[in-house]
Amino acid sequence: MADIRPFRGLRFAASAGPLADLVAPPYDVLSQEERDALAAQAPHNVVHLTLPEQKSDDRSKYVKYARSAAALAEWRREGALALEDRPAFYRYVQTFHVPGSSQTFRRTAIIALIKVEPYEKGVVLPHEQTFPKHKEDRLRILEATRSHLECIYGLFEDPDGGIFALIEGQPSEELAAIETGDVTHELYAITDPDACAAISQALAPNKVWIADGHHRYETACNFRAALGEREGLVPEDFMMMALSSMSDPGLALLPTHRILKALPGTADEALAALRERFAFADSNPESLWADVEKGGEGTFGLALADGRAFTFRPHDTAAMVASLDGGGELLRSLDVTLLHRVVLDQCLGVKGLDGIAYTRDPNEAIQAVAQSAAASFLMNPPSVDQMRQIALGGEKMPQKSTYYYPKLLSGLVLWSLNDYEP
Repeated sequence: MADIRPFRGLRFAASAGPLADLVAPPYDVLSQEERDALAAQAPHNVVHLTLPEQKSDDRSKYVKYARSAAALAEWRREGALALEDRPAFYRYVQTFHVPGSSQTFRRTAIIALIKVEPYEKGVVLPHEQTFPKHKEDRLRILEATRSHLECIYGLFEDPDGGIFALIEGQPSEELAAIETGDVTHELYAITDPDACAAISQALAPNKVWIADGHHRYETACNFRAALGEREGLVPEDFMMMALSSMSDPGLALLPTHRILKALPGTADEALAALRERFAFADSNPESLWADVEKGGEGTFGLALADGRAFTFRPHDTAAMVASLDGGGELLRSLDVTLLHRVVLDQCLGVKGLDGIAYTRDPNEAIQAVAQSAAASFLMNPPSVDQMRQIALGGEKMPQKSTYYYPKLLSGLVLWSLNDYEP
């Protein structure tokens, strides 16, 4: 069973400045330039904690983590960050437009503590592979600050929408409402003990799928495992997570496109290799993404540095899927699997991930080949149900297979292990 509970969060006080100047996107979507701009925007911007500065005269690469811990402690001492007086579930509502669409979406989550469990227990399930180097960085931050500075994002099954309605219907206090770009963020506190107990009880029987934040979840598991056996629960047993219902009509899953910095051979050689297994149709850079979307699942887009663009599909999808070893049929049939294992590996001979860049913006992928990239591959996203089934089967998609839009905003609420209350 999932142990999901309210907590006393750390939130920015008015003295820290306007909240819009203090929040930031998650650490893993910020470039160095974006991080530096946010840091310069306000002395209490959360990136000073989540992405502490590495200075040229640091005697060790680990000094920056101590810098994050020192800033967190100072902000608490001076009152810039204040501890809430009561445990709460924080209802977090994001209203937004999906890029390229005029339709308005509204997504609801509750920010809560969840007991971390190894994947093999089947309570919290992954759906995506991870990069080891990112986990080391997040472990250093967690060790230094003893705090969860950002939420990860999880989903729970809710076939009839009952838990979604329960969370939406609880009395709450509005804490914040700000806009970042085209996304409106609203934060509410649900503090009534009976309401909190009802939410915890409703969520307890459910499995939780990690939608975004595998690295940080696995880091929290490793952090807890390093303690060894303990009698009863300890602060390290918990982490902060935002949870949404799979029945939430505001769930938006976007694709992640691939950009190749270089091809192993010429563009014509790549096309010849791909044509042996895929049927091609001419396109152009201006309409390529629309053509891929129109083609639906199994349709890929290719933009080349010489200005040519194509859509392509397998000659025989069933035979291609059957030819792949390892993994269940659903995992083998995903567009992202076929792209990595057949297009990049078998057809083009692209080994490893070092030469691949990622973007959620199809226009950025297409523009990349007009600058310095050799080729960009566009594809449609997997579905929420495909993610659920693959996770249930104990399998994982390739890295960066899913992108739940929009990202959760960092800085709305933080949690320190030192504030843990049994």
